[in-house]
Amino acid sequence: MQAVAVCALGGLALGVTPVGLHIAQAADAPLTTPVLLAELATDLPGAQALGSATLRFLGLQVYEARLWVPSGFNPSAYAQSPFGLELNYFRSLRGRLIAERSLKEMQRQGKLSPQREQAWLQAMEQTFPDVNAGDRITGLHTPGVGARFWFNGRSLPAVRDADFSRVFFGIWLSEASSEPQMRKALLGLPA
Repeated sequence: MQAVAVCALGGLALGVTPVGLHIAQAADAPLTTPVLLAELATDLPGAQALGSATLRFLGLQVYEARLWVPSGFNPSAYAQSPFGLELNYFRSLRGRLIAERSLKEMQRQGKLSPQREQAWLQAMEQTFPDVNAGDRITGLHTPGVGARFWFNGRSLPAVRDADFSRVFFGIWLSEASSEPQMRKALLGLPA
C-alpha cells in the first residue's frame, strides 16, 4: 500500500475554501491490506488499492480517499480504465454542498457550458446524500459509460455521462487537480 498522504486542504468536494496542502509520510499507518469493497467487486474483480490520502481542513480530518484499480492500470491514462474511488468521512457534510463544491472543482479542468454545468449540478444534487462521520461514498468510473455511486454500500443514482465521469473523477486524478500532492498519493506517484 502506498504511503498515506496527510492533507490540509479544503476544496475537493467539500464546500470550503483551500487553505494549503501538506503531505507527510504516515509513520504509524496500519500495515494491513485494504479489502476490496463489495460494491466494486463485480465491476473491478481483483482490483487493488493503489493509493490513499486523508483530507484535512484546519487540522480536522474530513475524509480518507482510496483509489481502487484493476491490474494494468496506467495513472497517466486514468480516464481510459475503470476504477473506483472510496471516500470515508470523518465529518458531517451536506450533500448539496458536496455537489456545489464538486462543480467548482470540475470547472478547473476546462470551460463548461452553462447547460452542462446546470445538468451536472442537478445530477450531483440528486445523487449525493448528506454524510455523517463513519459514512462512505464510493464511485465507479466506467470509460465511455459514466459513473455509478454507492452510499455505505447501497446504490445511488448513476450518472450515465462519460464526460461527467471523466471530469468528476478528475477532481482528484487530473493534472488540473487543485491538489496535486493528493493526486500523486492516490495514483501512487512519487511526491
